[in-house]
Amino acid sequence: MDSIEFINLTAVMVIALIIPLLASLVPKAVRVPAVVLEILAGIVFGPSGLGWVHIDAPVQVLFLLGFSSLLFFAGLDVDVHRLRGTILRFALLGYLVSLVLGVAAGYGVAGVDWVKSPLLIGIALAATTSGTVVALLEDSGHVADDLGQAILAACAVAEFGAVLLLSLAFPTTGGSIGDRVILFAGFGVLVVIVVLAVRFAGASQRLRGMLARLQDTTAEIRVRATMVLMVGFAALAEKFGLESILGAFLAGAVIGIVDRDGSTHPRFRVKLAAIGNGFLIPVFFVTAGLRLNVRELFDSPSAVLRLFVFLIALLVVRGLPALLYRRRFGGRRAAAIGLLQATTLSVIVGATQIGVQTGLISSVNAVALTCAAVLSVLFFPPVAVRLLGPAGPASPGGPGGPAGQAMAAPPAMTGKAETSADRSTL
Repeated sequence: MDSIEFINLTAVMVIALIIPLLASLVPKAVRVPAVVLEILAGIVFGPSGLGWVHIDAPVQVLFLLGFSSLLFFAGLDVDVHRLRGTILRFALLGYLVSLVLGVAAGYGVAGVDWVKSPLLIGIALAATTSGTVVALLEDSGHVADDLGQAILAACAVAEFGAVLLLSLAFPTTGGSIGDRVILFAGFGVLVVIVVLAVRFAGASQRLRGMLARLQDTTAEIRVRATMVLMVGFAALAEKFGLESILGAFLAGAVIGIVDRDGSTHPRFRVKLAAIGNGFLIPVFFVTAGLRLNVRELFDSPSAVLRLFVFLIALLVVRGLPALLYRRRFGGRRAAAIGLLQATTLSVIVGATQIGVQTGLISSVNAVALTCAAVLSVLFFPPVAVRLLGPAGPASPGGPGGPAGQAMAAPPAMTGKAETSADRSTL
């Protein structure tokens, strides 16, 4: 304990505090996504920049907790009740096309000896960060219309698919894929049991009364139970030989199922967001910047070239499948869908961490791919907003539509506080 210091952690948290204050001074029209600024600040003050802040034990622990929190909120954003029917078929087909294109791009960069695993690159390129997209659709008023529902479903499928495939195909614990599929099935059964147990417990008047008495006291019992679920699922996933990110993601999905309409407590998700967006997630993104050695990008012209190759690959892999929506929404809005689907960051950060840890991606390629993802968050959403145009009426499956609640965005999503892990704008 004598060797533990909090100087670097304090610096990380000060950076996380100053970023939104400085960003608020910038005109809204030119504001940059918060996560981009946090990563850039980490680069500037980290070992590859000024060298003032370094990663030590406290920073590393909170980095891992922040990553789990990030994936937890990604799972919380997924409305599984909306993933059905035509909207699910389009989302699945689009993701499968993206995966094929991504693996093809992976083989292309593997052919020039940039990476060792085309599949890992393919999974990373086919991912989407739904948190950024959710916040953008809310701000533009599209979250409840037919277009918004299609975009949210496509992003949810892409994010969940990426997390699942990364956990199954590239665990840091070893083992065959067949063994991991069996373990995942067992873990899935455990998740279902937890969901049923929570719902059964929620039907108990006595237990509900106890939770109501403790939820707004210093016990904060609902928040504590949620943190147990997040950390516990992450730990169980590791015990099952899977990646902890899958456990954290599924923990968020479980909470989303149990608290679909936010009726368990009106401030429950606001409290969760305070812990995530107010503490853990900013530490994660600042530390992600500390971990990036951007100097490697400028060691040779080919290193800089890789960044732009990965950025174009992101746009092609996730943008081309948006042509599936052209007949339904028109070419202009299909282009917007493609740009939003190509907006990614959190999954790529996770994929590059796994790739470096397993030796499948070199440090320079991890930096290039992460920086390409940062640029996607920076440039793609503003263009997409202009292409989307005005919001339309609620979709047939959306709020107020004749199909009822099957595809509806829950009230907790349309009126919630900022729970998006990527907090698209400040």
